Amino acid sequence: MNRHRLLAIAICLVSASVLSAAEPQFSSISPVGMQRGTEIEVNLRGDRLQDFNDLVFYTPGLSLKEIKPVEDKDKAKKAVAVIVADSNCRLGMHAIRLRTDSGVSNMRTFYVGAMPEIQEKEPNSDFAEPQAIDMNVVVNGVVQNEDEDFFVVEVKKGQRIVAELEGLRIGRTNYDPYVAILNEQRFELARSDDSPLLYQDCTCSLIAPADGRYIVQVRESSYGGNGAASYRLHVGEFPRPLGVYPAGGRPGEEVEITLVGDIGGETKTRVKLPDAPGVFEFFAQTEQGIAPSPNRMRVIDIPSALEAEPNDDRTKATAMEAPGAANGVISDKGDVDYFKFTAKKGENYDVRVYAREPLRSPLDPVLNVYNAKGGSVGGNDDSGGPDSYYRLKVPEDGEYFVRVIDHLSKGGPDFIYRVEVTPVAPALTMGIPEKRRYFSHVAEVPQDNHYALLLSAKRENWGGDLKTELSDLPEGVEYEILEMKGNQTTVPVLFKAKADAKLAGALVNVTAKPVDEKVNVTGGINQRTLLVRGRNNSDVWGHNADRMTLAVTEKVPFKLEIIEPKAPIVRNGSMSLKVKAIREEGFDADISLRMLYNPSGIGSSRSIKIEKGKDEAEIPLTANGGAEIGDWKICVIGRAGYKSGAVEVATPFATLSISDRFFDFAFAKTAMEQGTDLQYVIEVTKKIDFDGPAEVELLGLPNGATAEKIEITKDSTQAVFTVKATPETKQGRHKSIMARAIIMKNDEPITHTLGSGEIRVDKPRPKVVEAPKKEEPKKKEEAKKEAPPKPLSRLEQLRAAKEAAQAGK
Repeated sequence: MNRHRLLAIAICLVSASVLSAAEPQFSSISPVGMQRGTEIEVNLRGDRLQDFNDLVFYTPGLSLKEIKPVEDKDKAKKAVAVIVADSNCRLGMHAIRLRTDSGVSNMRTFYVGAMPEIQEKEPNSDFAEPQAIDMNVVVNGVVQNEDEDFFVVEVKKGQRIVAELEGLRIGRTNYDPYVAILNEQRFELARSDDSPLLYQDCTCSLIAPADGRYIVQVRESSYGGNGAASYRLHVGEFPRPLGVYPAGGRPGEEVEITLVGDIGGETKTRVKLPDAPGVFEFFAQTEQGIAPSPNRMRVIDIPSALEAEPNDDRTKATAMEAPGAANGVISDKGDVDYFKFTAKKGENYDVRVYAREPLRSPLDPVLNVYNAKGGSVGGNDDSGGPDSYYRLKVPEDGEYFVRVIDHLSKGGPDFIYRVEVTPVAPALTMGIPEKRRYFSHVAEVPQDNHYALLLSAKRENWGGDLKTELSDLPEGVEYEILEMKGNQTTVPVLFKAKADAKLAGALVNVTAKPVDEKVNVTGGINQRTLLVRGRNNSDVWGHNADRMTLAVTEKVPFKLEIIEPKAPIVRNGSMSLKVKAIREEGFDADISLRMLYNPSGIGSSRSIKIEKGKDEAEIPLTANGGAEIGDWKICVIGRAGYKSGAVEVATPFATLSISDRFFDFAFAKTAMEQGTDLQYVIEVTKKIDFDGPAEVELLGLPNGATAEKIEITKDSTQAVFTVKATPETKQGRHKSIMARAIIMKNDEPITHTLGSGEIRVDKPRPKVVEAPKKEEPKKKEEAKKEAPPKPLSRLEQLRAAKEAAQAGK
């Protein structure tokens, strides 16, 4: 009976494991959009989705109404949800993540439109048999390889037809959509490949020349495509301006703007700008509808001037203020615009042209600054990204001129731009470094456990320490964050979820300020998520989030802690950092370990793991000669396979002390012969007092040479080793002689590795041969028997005569 009961419990445990999975993956959502003021059922596909329980929306107006049960057998790869968009929901792109009990997925986008939504119906690839649609609808479709989709609308003469497409911007794949409007005779009346306003997507429009049927064609520009090439085609009578002028104003200001580039001609309207500075998204609207995507304007609290033509040379320059802004248009090919302002010596200004970003103007601006005499002060083409930027350090009092042209001398009514001349001011932007390349990092905090990540800071025009605060965390989650020193660009933040914290997700606000209250700057998160990558993994399309995604996830079966070192690591030293795992019964998987970050000058191994069934491992640490002395809060991350995925936890913070070396060693360069002994002397200079002896060992000796360890004390001035070489010891110069010195403190080793010296090993010198004994003088009789001297040559005779003359003989 007990055995059957245990078997039943085991089956339940296995079932529970199957019903949950870490690391959810979000591959697609279908449909990819909806009409605001409605609700829609969507299919979510990916991997490890079986414990899906929520959606994380980055922008307001969308909500999750219901999660429907999945009838497919493979629930891990599919989820079904009902999404509601309120009547005031923001039009355009919304970023979404899936949240499961065990994690948060990657990001996908979802679009909200103002018109009714329909689905593409195949077959619609034959021009002669297009899919009939009403005006003022959004078609959700897919462009397959070599696919063409045709849609037909019936309109009256003089009626506006606008086709605008979201394709690349859906963020599923890198493709180049193409849209055209044709008549029934298949003549192309309007077409669009890449619209600067819509990045690589497209829009075209026309006024119907006659009553009849007009066909809208959708394809990939080079007839490519695939199952991920989704699109949303807006077809209607809505306005579609390609630019607005002026391109900005002051917060809270009501501005009269001109809408340019619309098929119906230029129109004017008034718009009230938001009270906060930033980028304002303006959606053009008439009685016929509202544009699916916005035009953008800059909002900043500086005076604004409008270009007054003609201003194509310095003598006719439009006046502006500094600080201040000027709005202009490069209206024709070869057009040149000049603006002038007065500045004083020593003032510093950032002069920036905004065109492609964020205005989405087709202008490729080139910026030049001149003095009152027409002399060049400086200029730039693309240092502001596709736009232009120049730092002006005013050399003397007087008038200065800004010139704006297009790089290729192009122009047009929508080549709108804005020049801003602003004082150099401190700026601060926080980020979250990627844990996995090209994937934005989210925080997943298991119940009753810790999770840690790094925050980064980009300081501009200032330096100093930072303090950071987090708000809007889920209930039951606490955090600990350190001050970021002025010489640091990252800081660790440690999260802890209580055991009873509810499974929940949140978008967390991050606010950073200088510790020095005299520096007036505040920074928040700007986290880029790459959705479409191009050649060499370039950023083609993505999403910028202003908050951190954090979720409380289900409990995992292990925790980690650092056995805090009782002794410091020293410059040019090393240490083994002990990490302990607290495992729940039955969990014995490998746990990979890595330091969350390395203190300045510290190196650590990233290939250490607590092996299956074990509870402890050591991470080797090394310190270079410039390691920053002081106490550092450190944290170790552990990752283990769990429930068909993997989970990560962090240790609580522990303190690692970095100390200067206790002594310096000065190494000798010397030589020895094979098979001999050498007294090798290292000069010792004490830097820090220490108790007891230090054990010193020579490293890097030639093969076949040995030296026993010795001990030194705080009073030692030399460390003397007896190096013994065998007859087989390798010859040559050995330049990597080092010494490892170990001091014990609090029963833990403090290891120094210092070097380097040199020992040259030579062959033994040949043995000295004794000189032969001197022979006795020979008797006259024996001398007579000696051979007669060799006759001298004529040259030798002359040389001998000369030497005799010089000697006075």
